[in-house]
Order: sequence, then structure tokens, then C-alpha cells
Amino acid sequence: MVRVILYRWLRGDRQCHRLYHRRTGSHWCHDQLKGGYGRFVGLSALPSSMSIYGIVVMFALNRPTIAPEAAGGLFGIGLGAGLGFLLTAVYQGLACASAIAAAKDKAEIFGLALAPAAIVEGFAVFALVLGQGIPQ
Repeated sequence: MVRVILYRWLRGDRQCHRLYHRRTGSHWCHDQLKGGYGRFVGLSALPSSMSIYGIVVMFALNRPTIAPEAAGGLFGIGLGAGLGFLLTAVYQGLACASAIAAAKDKAEIFGLALAPAAIVEGFAVFALVLGQGIPQ
């Protein structure tokens, strides 16, 4: 079936071209690229940077030997940074969704709509610096 569709599509059969797009769902992607919505992909992926920050803090707090006196402090810092990343990811997701909704209607405010998400990212960087600044 796929060979027949591909052969007829390469030959230029427009009906087969529509069938191929219906089967694969690639017409949605083509319409989104034609509409200029591809720039929102990076904005929708912005909250995922919090997971990378969490991994960096995890490796920073990972030590070969931990004194019993320092274990509670390391746990508290790791838990606090993790909760900080969780909350900033949630609120950054809300800010990015609002930015996408606003910029979809009015394309010229895309840069202004991005600013609240960048401010929330700054709070996550503060938590990252706090998690990194622990002495050995």
C-alpha cells in the first residue's frame, strides 16, 4: 500500500498526495509551518530547562563520602532547589502558554510576550546558583 501511494505521489497524482497527507498527518505540520507557528516550538519547550537545572544540581550535590552532619543540609538544599525548579517550571509554562496565545492573535508582540517567561527563568537560575554554591 505504501509503495503504491509513494509511487503515485512521486508521479504527481494529486489525489494520492492528499491521501498520503491524511494517512501520515503531515498536512497539520505543513499548515503550521505555512502559518508561521513554528516559532512557538522553542517557547513551548522553555520550561523543560528546569529539568536540566535539576540534573546539574544533583551532580553538584553528589559526593563520594558525606559526613552525617552534612547529610541533612545537602538534603535540604536539594529538596529546596527541586521544589523551586518545580514551581518555576509550572509558572513558566503558564507564562509561555499565555505568550503563545497572545502572540498568535497579534504577531508583533512576540518579544514582549516572551519577557515574563524569561523573568521566571531568572528565578530558576537563582535556585541553580544556590544549589551550586555549596562548599565541599
